[in-house]
Amino acid sequence: MAPPNQLCLVLVIFLSVFSLSSLSTSAIIPKANVSLSIPSSQLVSLKALSTPEVIAAMDTTQLGTLIMKLGAANAKATLNVYNEIIKKPGSPQALKAFNCCVEAYKYAILSFEMVSSELVEDPQTANYDVAVIGPEIANCEKKLINVKVQAPQLLAGNRFMKYYVSMG
Repeated sequence: MAPPNQLCLVLVIFLSVFSLSSLSTSAIIPKANVSLSIPSSQLVSLKALSTPEVIAAMDTTQLGTLIMKLGAANAKATLNVYNEIIKKPGSPQALKAFNCCVEAYKYAILSFEMVSSELVEDPQTANYDVAVIGPEIANCEKKLINVKVQAPQLLAGNRFMKYYVSMG
């Protein structure tokens, strides 16, 4: 039987993901001049949180490490989407926004990977390092909205990043 703290943590994560995933993105996606056709299936789903590794985690440190690895995988998948989009013709303003997001996702990948190893040695530092990813992703999202990029799959990638940062 899992310790009560671990069960509470898993329950909180599940409820957070469930409640946030039901939010509609239509309210935050403006009508735009740019349309992109990259399938959101390229993004790592939060269903990954129900993998046998996550379910079998023995303590919160191990669970946190696994979640941060999933966050890094999601960031890599989203970064690949941005890199594909940048190759396509578009407005200079959109390109500038995409490049801002590329940098944010590179930073997120490095931070998630660093946090995975820091959790054992220094949980306070790990907590800070994952928390600072949030403003980078928020800035990316703001830039996309400001240039009126209509890209639900990118906004979904940003939303997943926010989930992982919250869990971190």
